[in-house]
Amino acid sequence: MNVAKTDHGRVAVLFGAAREGDRAALDELVVLLTPLLWQVARDQGLDADQAGDVVQTTWLRLLGSFAEIRSPVALTGWLITVTKREAWRTGEKRQVERPLPELPERLVEASPAPEEGVLRDDQRARLWRAVDNLPERCRRLLRIVAFVHRPDYAEVGARLGMPRGSIGPTRGRCLARLREQLLANGEGDWL
Repeated sequence: MNVAKTDHGRVAVLFGAAREGDRAALDELVVLLTPLLWQVARDQGLDADQAGDVVQTTWLRLLGSFAEIRSPVALTGWLITVTKREAWRTGEKRQVERPLPELPERLVEASPAPEEGVLRDDQRARLWRAVDNLPERCRRLLRIVAFVHRPDYAEVGARLGMPRGSIGPTRGRCLARLREQLLANGEGDWL
């Protein structure tokens, strides 16, 4: 069931009746909204048993919160929010309860050999020199892409004065220019 397909007017009438003690109205609310809450719980990464527990907890929370919900039309949103929060709590508990991995008797040295560090530093310096030789627009865009995990294209577009839809193609052209410069230089390995 999709939130957009939920008849909020019907939900509001049923909720009002349930709040007044109409058990049949509450049962109908449960039948109507449980599939949606189930999907919300599953979307948070829970397995079927955990999702069932979360949905049940959500309905129990509603029973204890009838007086707190001022707008019956907002009931669906309230239930979704409670379901997500319960799912997150359940997910956090699951992460805490995860057994520790078995450690090897001897830990392998994690740091690279000194020669590898020197080569990596040299390659990094050559990369940024090549970036500095690109046009200003490419330099700014590639620095954002390099240092921001999953940048928001709307924000990038606003910051660089570019239409959102042109950011990906521009990034591709800038990376192609960078690749050409690095390969044309002939210093070191870039594969």
